[in-house]
Amino acid sequence: MKSMLSTTPGGPQTLVWTEQPDLSPGKGELLVEIRAAGVNFPDTLIIRDLYQMKPARPFAPGGEISGVVTALGEGVSGYEIGDRVLALTGHGGFATQICVAANQAVKFPEAMPFEDAAGFVFTYGTSYHALKDRAELKPGETLLILGAAGGVGAAAIELGKSMGAKVIAAVSSAEKAAFCKKIGADETLVYSRDMSRDEQKEFSNNIKELSGKSGVDVVYDAVGGNYAEPALRTMAWLGRYLVVGFPAGIPEIPLNLPLLKGCDIRGVFWGASVFRDPKGHAENMAELQALYGSGKIKPQICDVLPMTEAAKALEMMQDRRVMGKVVLTNS
Repeated sequence: MKSMLSTTPGGPQTLVWTEQPDLSPGKGELLVEIRAAGVNFPDTLIIRDLYQMKPARPFAPGGEISGVVTALGEGVSGYEIGDRVLALTGHGGFATQICVAANQAVKFPEAMPFEDAAGFVFTYGTSYHALKDRAELKPGETLLILGAAGGVGAAAIELGKSMGAKVIAAVSSAEKAAFCKKIGADETLVYSRDMSRDEQKEFSNNIKELSGKSGVDVVYDAVGGNYAEPALRTMAWLGRYLVVGFPAGIPEIPLNLPLLKGCDIRGVFWGASVFRDPKGHAENMAELQALYGSGKIKPQICDVLPMTEAAKALEMMQDRRVMGKVVLTNS
């Protein structure tokens, strides 16, 4: 077994490709030979000790994988050696093997490539939980997505359209805007990377123009920072503002705005929801697989790299150069 280990807090360059003893599954676990692993923004944080979870070192980052079951732990039923499974792992995915709890693994069909499966659970799981469970998005509503070209943002575009919403995609470049338009956004908006107070006002005005008289029903904020307040100012009455992430920094929100708008600010902590509501998670995953099967959603994979190039993939992620998903694979 080999793993891309974090042995000390730091950036992607601190990771080391290391040989380790082979794993064996414990009670209720599956041993999975990892074929592919999705790369997500939390992977850039967890190696710096900046994420909610802080695993004991050494550990491999990598919160989602796809692969093949190679051994069954005691008491496992419903799986066979050779089954193709995807799983949310939290960490440990940038490796060649992993043990996962059988009740956390999801079988997927032959028609889904390992790369798609590895880029499926985190982004679509997060965005579906956000839009369905937290926002209760309705057909005909207007959805504004900040950071719309990233993995969860791109998933939110596809899901928003499948749920009947008008989607406004806000991004940091014309290239990203074209990408969002290509995957289904109705409108796009390019914002400045370093937003001044005047640019915040202009951003709000531009959103209002695109959303129309009533404003935005749901804001999906995967960016934070100085983009949050101007987006909140465009909310419709009884709107829902979703806090998904804040790579641009944790924003300071004037609390008079939710009062004046009659709107809610709702946190989206999908990882916790998976463990608190496993039944709901299973239902969401089944619905997402049906959407994939019908062609309404498909992971937008912009790059596939060898597992040994995990540092390069994380640099792309932290520099916000990713449109859609980056996936790492084992040969």
